Amino acid sequence: MTSLSPSPLMVALVQAATSAPMFLLALPAGAFADIIDRRRYLIATQAWMLFSAGLLGILTLKGLITAPLLLAFTFSLGVGGAMMMPAWGAITPELVPRNELQVAIGLNSIAMNAARAIGPAIAGIIVAASGPGIVFILNAISFLAIIVALLKWKRPPIKSNLPNERLFGAVRAGVRYVRHSPELRAVLVREMAFFIFGSASWALLPLIVRQELKEGPGTYGLFLACIGVGATCGAVLLPRAHRRLSRDGIVALAILLYSAAMLTLAHSGSVLAAGVAMLFIGFSWMSVVSSLMTAAQTALPAWVRARGLAFFWVFFTGGMTAGSILWGQVASMFGIPAALTFAAIGALIGIAMTWRYRVGLHDVIDLSPSLDWPTPVSHEDHEMDRGPVMVLVEYQIDPERKNEFVNKMQAMRIVRRRDGAFMWELFDDIEDPGRMVECFMVESWLEHLRQHERVTVADREISKAVRAFHIGSERPKVTHLLAANKRYRSVGR
Repeated sequence: MTSLSPSPLMVALVQAATSAPMFLLALPAGAFADIIDRRRYLIATQAWMLFSAGLLGILTLKGLITAPLLLAFTFSLGVGGAMMMPAWGAITPELVPRNELQVAIGLNSIAMNAARAIGPAIAGIIVAASGPGIVFILNAISFLAIIVALLKWKRPPIKSNLPNERLFGAVRAGVRYVRHSPELRAVLVREMAFFIFGSASWALLPLIVRQELKEGPGTYGLFLACIGVGATCGAVLLPRAHRRLSRDGIVALAILLYSAAMLTLAHSGSVLAAGVAMLFIGFSWMSVVSSLMTAAQTALPAWVRARGLAFFWVFFTGGMTAGSILWGQVASMFGIPAALTFAAIGALIGIAMTWRYRVGLHDVIDLSPSLDWPTPVSHEDHEMDRGPVMVLVEYQIDPERKNEFVNKMQAMRIVRRRDGAFMWELFDDIEDPGRMVECFMVESWLEHLRQHERVTVADREISKAVRAFHIGSERPKVTHLLAANKRYRSVGR
């Protein structure tokens, strides 16, 4: 892009065109990845990216590429990446045990960043020798290797007695889960506070090389290689750091290091100093991303994992897209060093502003399915889409422990709302001080049956803690009430 248009805004828009599709498409992509076979879905995304990169390479070799076309193909490749990433992240817990998840994510980062260290260095040499067209063609060929690997993966089928979710319902369920998951919301807040400022070094790096350092593609490739080497070192050292520090402490220290590296990059004035800064940028960037990704993975059960990770990528790319445009404009107005300085200061302020949102406190929670909630028994067959459904759970408790019980029920409220309820309330019987009734509503009978499949081992422990307050001789009475209308009525929540 620096060869086609020297405008800082156009250069920054390359990063925006890469990131914007994730912001726009990640949620439906996550829903697709949760409701259809992830292996076939990933193969389709790789085929799309192979076609886009190949066509870009052909047009470039023929000298037909322009700045708008480059943005269009960058956007097309971004679409493929957006459709791929939620599913790609969701398969990691299928391949490794939970206690090895942090190491697996680190290993994946090493592989990616080793490629990042080697690939751009080779690409810089090829671009300098023969232009970028050949590099785009090689990029297209690389997707074939991923397709072959996916074809060889024998993914076991997911068993369920219920029909698959529909796309819009699946998206709505994903939004509802994130809205009522404090652990995942904390991750999203922390990543937005960092990436909107951390994007500055990525968006402005081509201009730093060309305008500030007066260098070319070889130096740009070298800097990307430095990022890759730094990230690989971070992935190797991160497991040791987790044995000594909390995940919150690692994220904060990594952001401090990243800010210092951005300030060095802004005011270094030499290739050597800038290269060292890029090493630390890669190290700290990988530390933040890996830590937050692991926190997101451990906050999500299998049934909604791709949708939850889609939100992770939406916030990631939303911060990167907004930051790329913002820092491109700031650089146009005040210069590149000033833009990087402002971004570094903003990242430091973000640590203080978001410190109360703690991540990694839920790593030991067991989110595997418990399958111990009995399926409701009905005396007649109901249309699966019929609803809404009201569920009443009656507890008999010691009136002296009422406040304690109400506080404990707040955890149950999160479980119900997170897994499908659009309404939840706890009622006090004014005629019987010891009788309390939990009431929640679900969109349809099918959605309530899905609630029973979604219950995790951690949810079961919450349910046991709540039922410990029940002093009746029988288990709490559960009543299911189905709307009398014969047709499904969408509640629009």
